Amino acid sequence: MLSLSVVLPAYNEEANVESAVEQVSAVARQLGMDYEIILVNDGSTDRTGEIARELAQRFPDFRLVEHYPNWGYGGSLKAGFAAATGDLIAFVPADNQFDFGEINRLLEHLDRADIVCGYRANRQDTPIRKLNALGWNTVVRLLFGYLCRDIDCGFKLFRREVLDDVTLVSDGAMVDTEFLAGAKARGYRIAEVPVTHLPRVAGEPTGANLMVIVRAFRDLVRFRLRLSRELQGEKQKC
Repeated sequence: MLSLSVVLPAYNEEANVESAVEQVSAVARQLGMDYEIILVNDGSTDRTGEIARELAQRFPDFRLVEHYPNWGYGGSLKAGFAAATGDLIAFVPADNQFDFGEINRLLEHLDRADIVCGYRANRQDTPIRKLNALGWNTVVRLLFGYLCRDIDCGFKLFRREVLDDVTLVSDGAMVDTEFLAGAKARGYRIAEVPVTHLPRVAGEPTGANLMVIVRAFRDLVRFRLRLSRELQGEKQKC
């Protein structure tokens, strides 16, 4: 029987983290597989960590990973992946903008894919965030070809063995591109399914921060060069 690790990155999500964990736990119990929930508190300055430590007393399959200072979204995912023990790894943010009950949509595609990406069918974001996403997706496709229609959608599922071949370096917003482009270049299969995107009702997003965007584009260029070197080195070893 396959086991599942669910990674929830969280930064200053004190208003969301409890309900996010409760929802994931309720859904995971119905899946018929062993599971664990890993919340990554990414250097939060609010009560996220305190609430998470209380949750650890309520949910036996819950684990908390914390680091200070803030590492960034990519750093959070890497920490969660390193702690995960499941055959399958899913990740979803702790901001309650996704319905984790839709994990079944992703699981249904594992017979033909190694990575299943959600895409936000009706994206509930501001116009500027949508514009940023359009620009980012366009540049990524120019550099790496088509990966999926919503590269940075935070709801994904993948087989653990992908991490054996794909090295993640980015601590920032470029981590999804790094993961998908690295996997595609090594022959892993990628599928995509629509998922519901809900309006954020508490907390503040960080993805549209100018410094986050600048760092992501810088990391993107560096990764393009690194991936080429990695693939060339792998060919020479063969």
